[in-house]
Amino acid sequence: MPEILIASCPPIGHIGPLLNVARGLVARGDRVTVLTSARHTDRIRAVGAEPRPLPYGADFDDTSLDADLPGRAETSGIARLSFDIEHIFVRPMPHQFSALQELLATNQFDAVIADAFFLGILPLLLGRTADRPPILAYSSTPLFLSSADTAPAGPGVPPMPGTVGRIRNRALTLLTRTVLLRPAHRAAVRMLTAMGVQPPPVFVLDSAVLADRVIVPTVPEFEYPRTDLPDHVRFVGAVHPMPSDDFLAPDWWGEVHAAVAAGRPVVHVTQGTIDNADLGRLLEPTIEALADLDVTVVVTTGGRDVAAIRVPIPANTFVAEYIPHDKLLPSVDVMVTNGGYGAVQRALAAGVPLVVAGNTEDKPEVAARVAWSGAGINLKTGTPSAAEVREAVRRILDDGRYLHRARQLEAAFARKDGTAEIAALLDEVVGERPRALR
Repeated sequence: MPEILIASCPPIGHIGPLLNVARGLVARGDRVTVLTSARHTDRIRAVGAEPRPLPYGADFDDTSLDADLPGRAETSGIARLSFDIEHIFVRPMPHQFSALQELLATNQFDAVIADAFFLGILPLLLGRTADRPPILAYSSTPLFLSSADTAPAGPGVPPMPGTVGRIRNRALTLLTRTVLLRPAHRAAVRMLTAMGVQPPPVFVLDSAVLADRVIVPTVPEFEYPRTDLPDHVRFVGAVHPMPSDDFLAPDWWGEVHAAVAAGRPVVHVTQGTIDNADLGRLLEPTIEALADLDVTVVVTTGGRDVAAIRVPIPANTFVAEYIPHDKLLPSVDVMVTNGGYGAVQRALAAGVPLVVAGNTEDKPEVAARVAWSGAGINLKTGTPSAAEVREAVRRILDDGRYLHRARQLEAAFARKDGTAEIAALLDEVVGERPRALR
């Protein structure tokens, strides 16, 4: 029975998908330990895994980052990415590594799956391979690895083909590494040096490539093509939660089914569960934008009280704190979202085209890939006007090419079972390890 350690940063966008992986591994008979924030203990036990809490210096509440980190709220795009790398992902590194060392000293793990932003894994990756179990890095964002064929990650710049595109990419990569993200990389180098560890041979955002495998939880059709993609990078498809068996439908749920039966489009809008402190960024403009269209609108607040919505709720709009996507998306014709990576994967796996409006964390990269794939529209802002949202929704409803492309991606996702693919990768790396080291 394999022993697997999963190590993740506290934000739900990082640990959430890995808990779905843990559930699948437990179901096949693996013993799974999860190292992350203590506040996820109940979730970890619910999937059948053993929780191990991060120490205080590595734990944080991702729902209050703007309040806890002065200056963060004033950043967006690549400036937000740089800020987060330095203040959220680099600072906990020694505490994360200490927790890893303690677990590895007292347990014989066959493999480790680490969130790609769990930088406490770096000292292990930079040490002797024989001194550690196989390590698989799980990308909870679009693929950030540098490439001659892509612009650097952060601002959401789509690919440009040909020689001119490669020249542009090289120039932007140089600008990013020497100016825009230099403070973040230097912070990582300083921290490693203070820990007595050699600097990484790659840029900080490329550190996942040092792992034995890089897990990318999407399909190649949603990711930019790279002629220089390392062989150990593997696309596994989406990793979905278990079906929601305990869903209690709101009293208006029949209205959604009636809209579907009548052929009236259903539009779903969400700001996710983290970037939803200000519902005026996307939810409220969308409610206003679609109020007089012949559509049914389903709004979810991501757990916030529906009373936080400050605009009148039109007759065609229905609101809930949360509706499981496996119940809702089969009825949805367009999803309006701020671009959370997991939510976008869920929508595309269900064949739902998207309108994306996000400018924080990895959201510009997600939005750019939605537009590049042809499965939706990138509004290129995190605070769109009602007119912009209305026009984008109407374009998707009127132009069948968006739905056609979303359905093609749906078929691509259907060909892969993310959890099963990851289990196979675990077996692969464990099998490659010399028997004397197992």
